[in-house]
Amino acid sequence: MAENKRDYYEVLGVSRTASEDEIKRAFRKVAKKHHPDLNPGDKEAEAKFKEANEAYAVLSDASRRAQYDRFGFAGADGQGFGSYQDMNINFDDILGSIFGGFGGFSGFGGGGRRSGPSRGDDLQYRMSIDFMEAVTGCEKELRFSLDDRCDHCNGSGAEPGSEVKTCPDCGGRGQIHRQQKSMLGMMMTTEVCPRCHGTGKMIETPCSNCHGRGLKKKTKNLTVKIPAGIDDGEALTLRGQGNPGTDGGPYGDLYIQIHLRPHPIFQRHGYDTYCDVPVTFAQAALGEEIEVPTVDGPMRVKLKEGTQPGDVLTQAGKGIPHARRSGVRGNNYCTVRLEVPKRLSDEQKELLRQFEGKLASDQYEDRPGFFSKLKELFNL
Repeated sequence: MAENKRDYYEVLGVSRTASEDEIKRAFRKVAKKHHPDLNPGDKEAEAKFKEANEAYAVLSDASRRAQYDRFGFAGADGQGFGSYQDMNINFDDILGSIFGGFGGFSGFGGGGRRSGPSRGDDLQYRMSIDFMEAVTGCEKELRFSLDDRCDHCNGSGAEPGSEVKTCPDCGGRGQIHRQQKSMLGMMMTTEVCPRCHGTGKMIETPCSNCHGRGLKKKTKNLTVKIPAGIDDGEALTLRGQGNPGTDGGPYGDLYIQIHLRPHPIFQRHGYDTYCDVPVTFAQAALGEEIEVPTVDGPMRVKLKEGTQPGDVLTQAGKGIPHARRSGVRGNNYCTVRLEVPKRLSDEQKELLRQFEGKLASDQYEDRPGFFSKLKELFNL
C-alpha cells in the first residue's frame, strides 16, 4: 500500500522543516476543504480528507514524525499511524476551529461549551424619538427584562456555603469525546456531557432562589442620554449592559438603535434641515420681510425683489448641531413656494387685470422666451 501513498508533507502542503503550528494550520485548511459534510457524495474529497487525517496523525506526533522522516512509510506502517488509536490529538481544538464559523457541525464542538469564563451576549434595542429631541438632545428612561445573575448565589447556581464539584465524566470541560468507526476510518466526535449538561460542574445543593440556573429574571431601568445631533439609524453603545457572561465572565453590551419620527415641517439630510415656505405674489414681487421656520424657532428674513418660486433661502448655521464637533452646525434651507390666492371677488379680479395690463414684457424673465420658442416650434 505504501507505493500508492503520497508523501505526508506533500499531502498537507508543508515543507519537511515545518513547525508544529504550521502543520496544524495546514491540516485545518486541507480538512476544511475536503470534509465530507462540505462535499456530500464526493468520493475524491472523502479520500483526500482521510489522507489528510492520516498525514496529520503522523506529523503531529514528534516521535512518529521522527520515525517517518527516518524510515518513510515503512516506519509509519510499523507504528500503525493510519489509525487514531493511542494518539494524543486534541480534536476539539483542531476540528472545532474548522467548523466553529459554520453555525456548528454536531460532533465537532462547533457549538459546544468552552471551559472558563466567557463574555455575555450583546443586546439590541430600537428606540423611537421625536425629530426635535434629536436636534437638542434628551434623556430617555429605558425599561426591559432580562435573565441576570442571581444575587443569592452570584450566578454560581449553588446554595451559598455548599460545594461545587468538577464533573467526573467530562473533567470540567462540559464535553465528551467519543471515538467511532466510519467509512473514513476512526473518527473522533464531541458531544455535550449528559451528566453536567455542558456546565462542567456538579452542584450538590442548588440555589434556593434560582434553583440552580444561576440566573433570575430581572427588570432593568436605565437612563439613556441621547446626544444632540444624533441621526436616524445611528446606534448608542452602553457597555456592560447586555446579558451576563458565564462562569464569571463579563457582561455583553447594549446597542440602542435610534429611529426619528418624521417632523411636519422639516426634513433632514445630514446636519442640514430643509423646508418649504409659502410666499404671496406681493411679498415675492416687492421683496418684503417674511418669517421662516428654523429648529431654533421662527426667524425674520427679507426677500429680494422679484423672488421666484423655487428660490432657496439659506440660513447659515441654523441647522442641526454636529454630534462630534462642538459648536458646528448645519444650515437651514427654505424653498420658496408661491401661494396663489383663491376665491377672488369681482373687484379683485378687475384690479389684477389692470395690473397685468400695465406690466411690460421685459419685466418677465421666462415668459417672453417661452412664447418665442413656442412660435418657432409651431411655425407661427
